[in-house]
Amino acid sequence: MQVTGKVVVVTGGANGIGRALCEAFHNAGAAKVVVADMDVANARAVAAMVDGAAFKCDVAQEKDVVHVIEETERQFGPIALFCSNAGIGGGFDPMSENAGGASDEPWQRSWAIHVMAHVYAARHLVPRMRARGGGYFLNTISAAGLLSQVGSPAYSTTKHAAVGFAENLAISHKAHNIKVSILCPQGVDTNMLRSIPKGPQSGDGDLTPEQVAKDVLAGLEQETFLILPHPQVLGYMRKKTENYDRWIGGMAKIQAKMREEFGK
Repeated sequence: MQVTGKVVVVTGGANGIGRALCEAFHNAGAAKVVVADMDVANARAVAAMVDGAAFKCDVAQEKDVVHVIEETERQFGPIALFCSNAGIGGGFDPMSENAGGASDEPWQRSWAIHVMAHVYAARHLVPRMRARGGGYFLNTISAAGLLSQVGSPAYSTTKHAAVGFAENLAISHKAHNIKVSILCPQGVDTNMLRSIPKGPQSGDGDLTPEQVAKDVLAGLEQETFLILPHPQVLGYMRKKTENYDRWIGGMAKIQAKMREEFGK
């Protein structure tokens, strides 16, 4: 897919990877980049830089996602690429005293943003895309959805679910010319990464958001389902599936090291 001349929506577009995506799509010649974010002030600032438009949007609320879709298409035309990029990094516990956590709140919030936001986008865009002969979804997930995130069960679990939904979206609508890519980086130098304690998500080649956006453009051009800005993730995936027990053991060692470091 070439974004030149296309209408593109980016949720979570006010900061981090989302902001870099907005800038990259604008520089690649997108007809209009729509920046959707709860941080409406920064969303407007990004939109001003890319000659785009901004909408306040909490992706955990279906009505907000619907509003962005309807207003974008009413004002600017059919959405060719919807980037479901918003995410949170809450619930990180390096000690991991209980994988089930202490309350439902971090699980419910993570589920709403990391899974249902993708579902809402598909629920309301797939019929439109089918009617006009196709479209494209880019879902920002994480390498945690392919591997795991030690110390953050809610994050890892919902990111795994996001991968599962994206697979089903791609399978169900391949015949309708609706394409899907998932973006699964490891550490990216964003506010989210800086807000959590150092761990295995750090120090394995942290990338800038701009580099990730560059990799996204290349992945979209090739229309590959899996976009891996950190190529080493593919090797980790292979090791995981080759010997699951050995992989669990290795991850448990990382967990033990984290408990030792943070328990001091």
